[in-house]
Amino acid sequence: MLRRVPPNDVRLGMFIHALEGSWLHHPFWRKRFLLTDPADLQKLQASAVPMVVIDEERGLGPGASPPPPPAVAPGPAPTARALSAAPRRIDPAPAPARKRNVLAPCSAREEFARANAIVGRSKQAVTRMFNEARLGKAITCTSVTPLVDEITDSVTRNPSALIGIARLKNADEYTYLHSVAVCALMINLARHLEIDESLIRDIGLAGMLHDVGKMAIPLDVLNKPGKLTDDEFALVRQHPEQGYEMLLKGGDVPEIALEVCLHHHEKYDGTGYPHRLAGETISRWARMGAVCDVYDAVTSNRPYKDGWAPTESLSRMEEWEGHFEPELLARFVRSIGIWPVGTLVRLRSNRLGLVVGENKADPTRPRVSAFYSIPGRELIAPETMTVANSFKGDQIIQREDPAHWNLGDWDMLQTTLIAAGA
Repeated sequence: MLRRVPPNDVRLGMFIHALEGSWLHHPFWRKRFLLTDPADLQKLQASAVPMVVIDEERGLGPGASPPPPPAVAPGPAPTARALSAAPRRIDPAPAPARKRNVLAPCSAREEFARANAIVGRSKQAVTRMFNEARLGKAITCTSVTPLVDEITDSVTRNPSALIGIARLKNADEYTYLHSVAVCALMINLARHLEIDESLIRDIGLAGMLHDVGKMAIPLDVLNKPGKLTDDEFALVRQHPEQGYEMLLKGGDVPEIALEVCLHHHEKYDGTGYPHRLAGETISRWARMGAVCDVYDAVTSNRPYKDGWAPTESLSRMEEWEGHFEPELLARFVRSIGIWPVGTLVRLRSNRLGLVVGENKADPTRPRVSAFYSIPGRELIAPETMTVANSFKGDQIIQREDPAHWNLGDWDMLQTTLIAAGA
């Protein structure tokens, strides 16, 4: 049942079905969601939204008492093999933090060249490491640890540059650059969550190594452009355990990386694999890995599908109830911005623009490079601006799908605009 309530009567546990009034006054990028974050409640009550529509079938009503925390249903009893494979569920003791100079923040444009070089070196190192894994050689962290440190530094200076570049990959290089992208996303999320500095490197390594088990999958299955058969999908589902076993043989892999490798396909509602873990029985690191892995996967071009736009991906992920820890997904969205770099948008000036930089002071007003005339249906000289929050300047009207416009080589165009306009 839907009910209209004033913002001051909204409280945690209610399901927001709609926000009335002008969308310019809406404080959230999401249209419908369960309100669980006190900061979101405060933001809503401080906004100019006149009335809120709640769904009492999906959340609390005005007079209901908050429900007790839901009990997590246990999954099936693990097999002996699963018990021997699963790493201990403890938070590792902090290792000595890496000594490095304090890094001053910079613009995405300033960081772009450095980030591009880091991504290139990382792709070479990951390709070499994965090829050795395919030949049966032990996996060690030695070759990629310095690159994880470089990625950490780049994300610290400006996360938009490297994360944006790593997302712009073609289907042929997906397997390798996916690991680099998840590494950067994991580091950025960890910093947003204010996780101890001593764990950042291990979290980055976890992102870099999480999919190494795919090297045990035959290439014709891994790169198949069409739908997998049931037998082929069963092979793919083995990669977390196979990767975990590979990493164990290396001997120097941190516990966090083992956890993420083995459990990044577990789902919060217990329907994932390989062990059908649920809720907080999934480690914090694996829950982070699940979000970062899926986001990069669905925004990337792969042999069997084209990637979705960043904002569309976040919207769809938010609708997959039970897949992710809700609060962690919300924090991930905030970590990459409401309008992620690389998003194609329509502007009030009747132009298309590309989001090329974040705006920490106001995430709803990113830096955008306007490059295409909609009436003329042609490319124009790019103009980079911070979008306005009033009709005195240009504004974002909506997200656009690049496939609906004749934009030529979209990946190349994105790269050029980000480098020039961030």
